[in-house]
Parts: sequence; structure tokens; C-alpha cells
Amino acid sequence: MMTSVDTDLIRVLADPLRLRIVTLLARETLCTTHLVEETGARQTNLSNHLRVLREAGVVETEPCGRYTYYRLCPDVIATLAGQFAELAASARTAAENKRACP
Repeated sequence: MMTSVDTDLIRVLADPLRLRIVTLLARETLCTTHLVEETGARQTNLSNHLRVLREAGVVETEPCGRYTYYRLCPDVIATLAGQFAELAASARTAAENKRACP
């Protein structure tokens, strides 16, 4: 049985800067300073996007002195990927089904 795709999470990841942040954090744990350097975004803008990602459960924080490090929560991404995989499997089956027009 197919589950529904998490549309709230898709909305969170649909923003280009947030998707870039997620892509960077998939490679390594980074602090805000690193993310500013990598993305070219202003620190306040970046912090707002990181808050959205944190509230959605996509990233976790780790305080380290005066810096905050961010790391990706891979299980959230894996769950979303699984939902899309189920959707694709359903579409393969549905390709053979055609509803007759009235």
C-alpha cells in the first residue's frame, strides 16, 4: 500500500537555498560560518533557513563554543526517498490501468 508523500517536507526542501544547505550538510557537518562561505547567503538569511530546516527535523544542531554546527538527519531524507520510491512503484503498476471514459 502506498503512503502519502510528506508535502510539508517537500515545501521545506523546495527552496533552492535550503536544498543547497541540505546538499552541503550531506557531505559534512558545518557551522554557520562555513555555510555562509559556501552559499554566499547573508548570515541572517541563512539562519532563518536553518531554523526552518531544524523545525522540520531535517537538521540537528551541535553547540561548539561560540559556534553552532549543523548536521543532516539522514533518516528524514531516507523516509522521503522511500515515499517517492513507493510512488514510482505505484506509477509503474498504474501505467497498465486505464479508466474508461463514460
